[in-house]
Amino acid sequence: MATLNFDGHEINHSSIFNNNPLDPEEFRRQGHMMIDFLADYFLDVEKYPVRSQVAPGYLRQRLPESTPYNPEPIETILQDVQEHIIPGLTHWQSPNFFAYFQCTSSTAGFLGEMLSAGFNVVGFNWIASPAATELETIVVDWLGEMLMLPKSFLFSGNGGGVLQGTTCEAILCTLAAARDQMLSKIGTDNIKKLVVYGSDQTHSALQKAAKIAGIHPKNFRAVRTTKSTSFALSPDSLQSQIRKDIEAGLVPLFLCATVGTTSTSAVDPLGSLCQVAKDYGMWVHVDAAYAGSACICPEFRHFMDGVEGANSFSLNAHKWFLTTLDCCCLWVKDPSALIKSLSTNPEFLRNKATESRQVVDYKDWQITLSRRFRALKLWFVLRSYGVANLRKFMRSHVEMAKLFEGLVAMDKRFEIVVPRNFAMVCFRVLPKAMGMRKPKQSHQNGNAENGHYKVVVEKEEGSSNEVNEKLLESINMSGRVFMTHAVVGNVYAIRFAVGATLVEERHVIMAWKLVQEHATAILSTNSQ
Repeated sequence: MATLNFDGHEINHSSIFNNNPLDPEEFRRQGHMMIDFLADYFLDVEKYPVRSQVAPGYLRQRLPESTPYNPEPIETILQDVQEHIIPGLTHWQSPNFFAYFQCTSSTAGFLGEMLSAGFNVVGFNWIASPAATELETIVVDWLGEMLMLPKSFLFSGNGGGVLQGTTCEAILCTLAAARDQMLSKIGTDNIKKLVVYGSDQTHSALQKAAKIAGIHPKNFRAVRTTKSTSFALSPDSLQSQIRKDIEAGLVPLFLCATVGTTSTSAVDPLGSLCQVAKDYGMWVHVDAAYAGSACICPEFRHFMDGVEGANSFSLNAHKWFLTTLDCCCLWVKDPSALIKSLSTNPEFLRNKATESRQVVDYKDWQITLSRRFRALKLWFVLRSYGVANLRKFMRSHVEMAKLFEGLVAMDKRFEIVVPRNFAMVCFRVLPKAMGMRKPKQSHQNGNAENGHYKVVVEKEEGSSNEVNEKLLESINMSGRVFMTHAVVGNVYAIRFAVGATLVEERHVIMAWKLVQEHATAILSTNSQ
């Protein structure tokens, strides 16, 4: 006779009394199943619509309303993943994913992540897992040396690095350090005077960090960029804004410069920007989340020239460095600034190693107390592929981007919106492809006709933007590729970012043919 509990449910004795949640043999069996499942997924990922085609709320209609009372076998759960979860995924590992910036994966990165999950250590300080801390200090120095970072950023110098989750965390931590450093000089009552600077192309993470760090919303500066500088931040524009703020009684605090902006992969001139900031005693953080990885290649290292004048530098290894999410590498010249701002020392964490001041306690370099063993996956990647193959991987993406760029240039209906720096191409359908003709600008008849010229151009650009937006949505709805957009200088540009681990030239060529097909269809409809 079945045994019932007080709710009237049958008790599954085998699952409650005999089933160890971490039974080694069951772990082995299910682990093999999961690896097979993922291997098949990678084989088939090209067959799925790249951007998910589901409607909001789809999943609640498919899954039960409450948690199952009794355990379910892994086979049933994986079947539900196949039938219900995968249709709701946008497939970031698809070779036809050209949106945002990629989140690359690799066998080495995955295995390192798996090992980290298996050990499941919480390395908030050295004593909690010495290997976790010490391996992290080693791999950030290794990567820093690959990037030819100045010695002052490395543990082997007087600086040091830490693996954060994302750039958002890296910027917030450095901004907090800069804030407290400045307030120790001018007094905490003056926090409302502190000003944070970026450009209108700087990642929104800076504005979010400023809000969290207590910077007055009116003191956030997104300095305007223009096409004349390829949307890089102009040192003269920065200095002009700083002078205005000083005249208003404000205090310049923090500049975030970017190597590889999200919209267009623009590169800010680090050397001259750092010099401006130095004149006013500001902290400079360099956000190289996307493009920093490419700078291990000698031909791209010049984009980092001037970094020696910065206070901190970060890149996302999970973007283009074959290291699974999440893994943001942050280096600082003055670790004590981070530690003073972010450290807490409760009694339960007191230990002799910390008190000896001979170890690194990474809890004092980040927002949270707990932290994962991220160094393992980066170590696996560095060792499994080596510098030569990592360079080869990134160079292959750049070459494919050049291929796409060449294809765009051959079709006179399109234009490249901004120069390509790395492996991302910004393009659009030209207004003239829609039968539009820009009027000739008058240089003789004064402001009236020139004003008319400006209105007509703005109207045509607006129409062009609408067509390009329609083109992008049509392409993405096909499910065959996924791209995203940017608006720079009031121009709507389609971004084609090459970077998926599995991408090959044939995918790039197919994507361009798809663009042409959809453009032809839309332009023919538009001209009717």
